[in-house]
Amino acid sequence: MDGGLSRVSLLPKLLLSTSIALTILFAATGWILQRRVVNMSEQTLEDETRAAFKAYESLWRSRAEQLASSSLILSHMADVRSAFSTADPATIRDAAGELWQKISRQDAIFIVADPRGRVIAVLGPSPQTGDWREIGAVRDAGARFPAQSSGFMINGGRLYQIAVTPVYVQATEGQALLNVLVAGYEVNSLAAYQLKEATGGSDFVFTAGTQVIGSTLDPALTGQLQAFRPRDPDLQTVMLGHAQNIVLVSPLKNLQGSPVGELRVVRSSEGARQRIRQLQIGVMLIWLAALVIALALTWLLARNILGPVERLDRAAAEFARGNFSHRVEIESSDEIGRLAATFNAMGASIEGARQELIRQERIATIGRLATSIVHDLRNPLAAIYGGAEMLVDRELSTDQVRRLARNIYRSSRTIQELLQDLVGVAGGKTQEFETCRLRDLVLAANQACAAIEESQAVMVEIEIDETVEISMQRFRMERVFLNLIGNALEAMPRGGTLRITAKQEGTFEVVTVEDTGPGISLEIRDSLFQPFVSFGKSNGLGLGLSFSRQTLLDHGGDLSLDPAGKGGARFVVRVPLDPGGARGQGKEVPVPPDPSCPASSH
Repeated sequence: MDGGLSRVSLLPKLLLSTSIALTILFAATGWILQRRVVNMSEQTLEDETRAAFKAYESLWRSRAEQLASSSLILSHMADVRSAFSTADPATIRDAAGELWQKISRQDAIFIVADPRGRVIAVLGPSPQTGDWREIGAVRDAGARFPAQSSGFMINGGRLYQIAVTPVYVQATEGQALLNVLVAGYEVNSLAAYQLKEATGGSDFVFTAGTQVIGSTLDPALTGQLQAFRPRDPDLQTVMLGHAQNIVLVSPLKNLQGSPVGELRVVRSSEGARQRIRQLQIGVMLIWLAALVIALALTWLLARNILGPVERLDRAAAEFARGNFSHRVEIESSDEIGRLAATFNAMGASIEGARQELIRQERIATIGRLATSIVHDLRNPLAAIYGGAEMLVDRELSTDQVRRLARNIYRSSRTIQELLQDLVGVAGGKTQEFETCRLRDLVLAANQACAAIEESQAVMVEIEIDETVEISMQRFRMERVFLNLIGNALEAMPRGGTLRITAKQEGTFEVVTVEDTGPGISLEIRDSLFQPFVSFGKSNGLGLGLSFSRQTLLDHGGDLSLDPAGKGGARFVVRVPLDPGGARGQGKEVPVPPDPSCPASSH
């Protein structure tokens, strides 16, 4: 993956990193904001639920106080006491009803009962169900007389909030209890909806045992809430439908303080969830807008930065190809512009240093070539000088004179061919091809080193078929074997064996030159045929093997080192039996006949 990403250009990397950074930033911000909103929403729901319950308490307390005050006013009226003193139910009903209609609300009920709880008159919208002949709440409130009592009462499966007020008259032995006034309101769904409107949308559910008395919730949600059993009277979270709800449970107590039912105040979190969803959508839209703007700004900024960087990259590629004259266009004076100017100065410096290095290398190469030529001319000149000196200073026989003349001729011809080869290389010309016996060519090269072989006690074994003839540039090929034999002799200063064999492989004649010296060092095997590689040699410039291999390549063959050779160096010379198009290259140069190559094609 790292390798694949490393091949991507900088612009996609910048855009990708920007989008990832913005996404992480907005994700973290959105998560923190959402958590803060959720916590605030939960706290708000709890506060709203408590506020709704307090509003309910305040409303129902005011209603209870209103009932109590109305009953108290009636209980102190002289007409009421006079009517109650008659003990006539009709009189009591008429008197109480006439006065109650003036001060009561339409949804309130008014009951007149005797001290034992038997009902004398029922005023207001009394339901058809229930037992209105006797009210047990009167007996429950009797312990608190002459004080008023208020609470909840169940009658006929209906729930009522009531206030009980005793009516006394002055008697000889003190006050006498005449009747009891019971005023109240029915608690039903209508009352629950009135509470919901008064508290800003909280739902109210009144229950008595397992029966739902009044509810503002849907029947299905009411059933789920009824099945809920609170663990404690504090705020609790309940799933109703697909939304969480905050529920506050409060008991409804009768006149004795015992619970006869429950009030459950419910506040839904659906509104908070909608606000959170709107917040999420808003954060998402802001993230998309910020991402688009950031990517656009990043792209513009990256183009301004990466444009010069790309030009610097192309300039570096041109430098890698050796074009040190390439320059980078400077478009600004900022850091990138200064870097481009520095790059151009570096290129100019490298180009100047390269030109100076080439000039010095040419001078050094000329010196090395001159040294090599002098080295190659030294041996034939020494032979000519020695032979001429013997002819002048000594009286020699005819055979000795002929042998010296042959050596002088061969040495002079070697000098001529060296000079001609140098002129040909300088002018792009090559020698002509001639057909020679391979064995005679190797013997001629070996004869030039015979004195060294004798002085170093080196045994030479040459196993080449005398009938093998090859078309070649004779002088260059002779120098190849002369160089290989000279290197072998230099590697065996204390004696050894030099073995030269040849065999035919297909269309090639393969010649092996093998010695018993120390071999080729591993340090220079890979660069053995490069120019100026002369590691471990006491003399020479390291050009012999390079020139020799080039000679074989020009003939369509090759020169290589056999890595499987044991003990010493083993060079393999591959010469094509028919060089083909190599023949006739260059202008023919007249060369006098040489006895060492009797089958020449002049």
